[in-house]
Amino acid sequence: MTGRYQEYSEYKNSNLEWLGSIPQHWEIRYSKWLFSERNTKATKNDEMLTASQKYGVIPQKEFMRLEQQKVVQVQTGHEILKSVKKNDFVISMRSFQGGIEFCGYDGSVSSAYVPLTPSDEVDLGYFKYLFKSKQYIQALQSTTNLVRDGQALRYSNFVQVKLPLPEKIEQACIANFLDHETAKIDTLISKQQKLLGLLKEKRQAVVSHAVTKGLNPDAEMKDSGVEWLGKVPKHWQVKRLKQLLRKPFLYGANEAALDTNREHPRFIRITDMASDGTLKDETFRSLSPEIAAPYMLENNDILLARSGATVGKSFIYKKEFGDSCFAGYLIKASIKEQLFSPNLIYWFCQSDCYWKNIGGSQIQSTIQNVSAEKYGEIKIPIPPSSTEQDEICSYIEKKTSKIDDLISACITQIDLTNERKTALISAAVTGKIDVRYFKEEVNE
Repeated sequence: MTGRYQEYSEYKNSNLEWLGSIPQHWEIRYSKWLFSERNTKATKNDEMLTASQKYGVIPQKEFMRLEQQKVVQVQTGHEILKSVKKNDFVISMRSFQGGIEFCGYDGSVSSAYVPLTPSDEVDLGYFKYLFKSKQYIQALQSTTNLVRDGQALRYSNFVQVKLPLPEKIEQACIANFLDHETAKIDTLISKQQKLLGLLKEKRQAVVSHAVTKGLNPDAEMKDSGVEWLGKVPKHWQVKRLKQLLRKPFLYGANEAALDTNREHPRFIRITDMASDGTLKDETFRSLSPEIAAPYMLENNDILLARSGATVGKSFIYKKEFGDSCFAGYLIKASIKEQLFSPNLIYWFCQSDCYWKNIGGSQIQSTIQNVSAEKYGEIKIPIPPSSTEQDEICSYIEKKTSKIDDLISACITQIDLTNERKTALISAAVTGKIDVRYFKEEVNE
């Protein structure tokens, strides 16, 4: 990372594995000398705050607005909440995943959180970056062998990690440099993400038009009788999904994904489904043949997600994936292949009109849910000729293949840019580059 940036003239060993060598004039301090634990009870009038990796510590109502979701709110027992002040840092339940969060507000937080009060030697900007750096997060993770989802880190974990301490004016220089450089990188990432969004929109438009209008621009059209579907070619049929099945819908196995025996049938879950329609090897799980038997998949079976954030997601199983069964929050649809192309049904499940239907089909509960019964009522336009069905599938595969290559290249570029940002932050906050004399470029 030093490349275009200069290094310090002299270094010394920090004697900390996560930090390595640091500039000769930097100090190493016990974290408890720089940040004390604020262990003050909240008052009834304190505004409730939420700690998040995405936004830091912000008002709960603002978090719900930004994320368009509700969070659990404390109605009684405010005495168990902790007071937190503007410019505190907060150790949250997910700090071992994404670092320690900065708080820009006065208020209260859950008793599971640990507010940290900075000393006068601390520049807030510098430590906002340090606490989010990859090396520091790894050091924080190393303070416990019990880190897992739901595991809270405590002040006792925090104080085990000693901290680098440049002079305060130098801390400010590093923060200023990172503010400037990461802003430029974020602008570049934003442009790349915008391009990615446009490519995905184009892909969906190609699929949506082909599965609802066909390939003949001069085909006579008719009203489908379905509001979200509009007009379809006159010779097409509109059928409910359940009418296309050769056997009833089947829910998957409600089993824990613990087994990794590759001699056993693969246990397919949402997390296994790659964006290119294949299965991820690194997430492999299996079930014993005895348990898997009722849930085995056949070539061209379609899997539909029935609950949670992934509701509506679809996947088509191919025999080349190997013997497989499927998880309980998925629904299997086995298509009458002699009449209807499973590939065409799968492509329909990628279309705009499909997603509009899913949006109106969700059972309103704590977790979004679309049952087999609801899936069965989804109306799908079908060309009566298997030849036309196959032609549409071939057209979509050819068109989307080119777009998918562009999408893949765009995602790779975004990942590389994010890696560059992460590396730059780590290099600056750990003293691997000298940015004390950094000056912002002035456009004349």
